[in-house]
Formats: sequence, structure tokens, C-alpha cells
Amino acid sequence: MNLDAAILGALRAAEWASGSDLSQRLGVTRAAIWARIEELRSLGYQIEASPHRGYRLLACPDRLHADDLASRIGLVRAVGREIRVFQQTSSTSDVLEKLARDGVREGMVVFAETQSRGRGRLGREWISPAGKGLWLSVLLRPKLRPNAVTRITVAAAVAMARAIQSQSPLKPDIKWPNDLMIHGRKIAGVLTELSGELDSVRHVCLGIGVNVNLLPEDLPPATRQTATSLRIELGRTVDRPALAAALLRELDAVYARVLDDDFAVIADEWSDRCSTLGRNVSVLAGNRRISGRAESLDEEGALLVRTEHGHLERIIGGDVTLDK
Repeated sequence: MNLDAAILGALRAAEWASGSDLSQRLGVTRAAIWARIEELRSLGYQIEASPHRGYRLLACPDRLHADDLASRIGLVRAVGREIRVFQQTSSTSDVLEKLARDGVREGMVVFAETQSRGRGRLGREWISPAGKGLWLSVLLRPKLRPNAVTRITVAAAVAMARAIQSQSPLKPDIKWPNDLMIHGRKIAGVLTELSGELDSVRHVCLGIGVNVNLLPEDLPPATRQTATSLRIELGRTVDRPALAAALLRELDAVYARVLDDDFAVIADEWSDRCSTLGRNVSVLAGNRRISGRAESLDEEGALLVRTEHGHLERIIGGDVTLDK
């Protein structure tokens, strides 16, 4: 954790933090502390200074700042051990893929305040208006078989639902395999992209998009009946940095479960939150269309669908429609 992250963490941990205490704890001069406080103020952090009591954090800007996020999440096992924030990029997944090829260790998270070519599943465009959502990608290097990577998609959906529920009164449903829904409309999604061999995984790029403070006019006309945002649902803005930090903490927690071969716990929570199970569905998987009743997940995270002929189909990917 660098100096700015450490200062912000200390300011959050106490009502007041004296310059001398910060100096001693962080191993720098009081002048260095003052210089960093001034830099944080220039970024929009409202920090009060008192000659007798020290510094107090009053308010944070509605912007994503890597050091701020690091100070909020604290120690992690993997996800969020390094964070980068871009004001604009084509796609966070494009940036992360290059970093993965350069050999950065797992847990790297790339955020963008806006994307010019954000993408969802099946090549669909993901609209990413500036400063209104969470658009991020996470680099993972799990020791899993390629056919078990679906576990990560399932775990990420659970993490997103937990994070939203921790920061709002909303309780999203999960639509298999990667969508979060509120009142039947999509609020977030996951795109899991795998690089590996036939029997091994080199890395996974976990792309996530969450519609946080979008207004109805920010959504494309074609999706206004099928998509929504936290702001639309709540009627108020949501603290994006706080939600981002909650999401990283939850992603780290569920990923640890996957690595520790404790996926069954995540699968049970997923099932409790899932709006797909127990429903009649149609799944377009490649050139095949499979219809039947969604029964459960298997141990790898695939969806098990019982067809009208009684056959149990194992679905590892596809476009799912809930039948009415």
C-alpha cells in the first residue's frame, strides 16, 4: 500500500489523525504528510486540518482513485492487490489482456471511468457512460481445468449481488450465467474470457459492468425496457467508490472459495439468488436451441436443463431466455 492509500486508510480508521502520528506510523516527515494531504485535496477529497487535532476526512469525490480503493479494501488474498484506473479506454478487458501477456500477477484490477468499446457476451456492446457505472476487469490465474472456469462466472455473479445488497436495500436476482436483474431488468453483467490450453488455464479475464448512476436517457432506446441502474431503482445516487470497494472485497472472498475447492458453498448461495432455476427456459448454445426446465448447477457451474423428453442437458454457455 502506498503513502496516499495509507493516509486515507488512517483517516477512515479514526475521527482525527494527527500529523505526528501519521508521520511516525508511515515513516515519513510531517512535511511529506502535508504534501500528500494537499494532493488529495486537489483530487477532490475534503480534508479538514486542525492545529491541535490533526486531519479529518469529511468527504470523498465521486471518482475512482486507485489509492482510495486500496485503502478501503485493506488486505486481500488476490483480487485488488494492484489497481489501475483509466479515465478512458477502449475496453478494460483489452488493457488487462495486454497486461496478462506481459506477465503481471493475478489480482490486477483495471477500472475505466468510460469505455469507447465496452463489450458484453456474444459480442454485444456495453454502454459505459463516463462516471456513471463500474466498468472493470480482473486478471485471474486459477489452477483449474478449462471446463471448471464457469465456477468463476458463477462466483462473480454472487459477489456482485452481495456488493449491491451491502450498499443498498436492493436484492438482485441472478439470471444464469452472468446477468444480475432487478425487477426483471438487467443491472449488471459478467464476461469471462479464458486463455489456455486444452487441459490448463493460463489466465482468465473477468470483465464486469455495473449500471450505477445511469439515468433513463443514458440507456440506449432499444434497452430501456430491459435494462436499469441502481439510481433508477433507488431514486437517488449511489456512492460508486464505496460500491467498487465492496465489489472487490466480495470478489476476493468468493475467488478464495473457488481456489480452496469450496465451490459448493458459492453454488448454494447462487441457487438461492437465481431466478433461472425452476423455470422453463430456452437456451441458444451455438447452433443448438435447447428447451426445458432449469434444474440446478453441476459441480463445475454448468446449468442442468431437463428437456421435455426427460433428457438432462448440461449447458456451459449460451443465451438463456426465460419462458413465460
